[in-house]
Amino acid sequence: MRLNRLKQRIAQKEGVVNGWLSMPCAFSAEIMAHQGWDSLTIDMQHGVIDYSDLLPMLTAISTTDTVPLVRVPSLEPGLIMKVLDAGAYGVIAPLINTADDARALVAACRYPPLGMRSFGPHRAMLYGGADYAKHANDEMLVLGMIETREGVANLEAILAVEGLDGIYIGPADLALSHGHTPGFDHGDGPMDSLIGDIVARARQQGSVVGIHNGSAAHARRMLARGCDLVTVGADTRLLVTGAQAVLKEMERSANHGEGY
Repeated sequence: MRLNRLKQRIAQKEGVVNGWLSMPCAFSAEIMAHQGWDSLTIDMQHGVIDYSDLLPMLTAISTTDTVPLVRVPSLEPGLIMKVLDAGAYGVIAPLINTADDARALVAACRYPPLGMRSFGPHRAMLYGGADYAKHANDEMLVLGMIETREGVANLEAILAVEGLDGIYIGPADLALSHGHTPGFDHGDGPMDSLIGDIVARARQQGSVVGIHNGSAAHARRMLARGCDLVTVGADTRLLVTGAQAVLKEMERSANHGEGY
């Protein structure tokens, strides 16, 4: 079976740089994959992507060594199983608030005896190999999002769930649930302290820690603080910032009287 390079990198204490895909387009997914990201997460929760979009995007990513992940919209087990059968090598699930939530996530992602995942990995075997079913429980990366007060309060119980690789911190909803303005990079304020505490508690349990970031500088800082996987750079945001940079440069040229 094709090994999960993310799990290998994490085991070797190498940071993983993850990109984010919100647009339902296989071509843009392929372009992003060819830039050299360690992994790309297809966002089915807040992105405008459904299952019919997902399959060609996974196929496009598989033209490279970039590892395909999917953020699912909920704990609905049928969809989680279909995402894995389509060839995702990891799942990020939102709103994991209790140990029961974590157990439900694991159950949908793992074959028996660890879970209840049904057998039918048609495209997953094309991508992962004919012996996919034998090794899938070891190779799939399963992360639950911690993004509420309840999730923080139940963190140790969540981390203790067998089959859960770790957590993915959602700073925007975490801030919102604590009465702060939603955002990704929180400077040196109370949210930064809370996130640091979550990272430290997860590291004490030997769990994988991922986090969303608004800038490369913050992502580097989070790697230094013990995170294993940092998301920095979404297709939509990169499109916006790239276009804005070009237009700003052209505006400066026009203001300086430069002609054709």
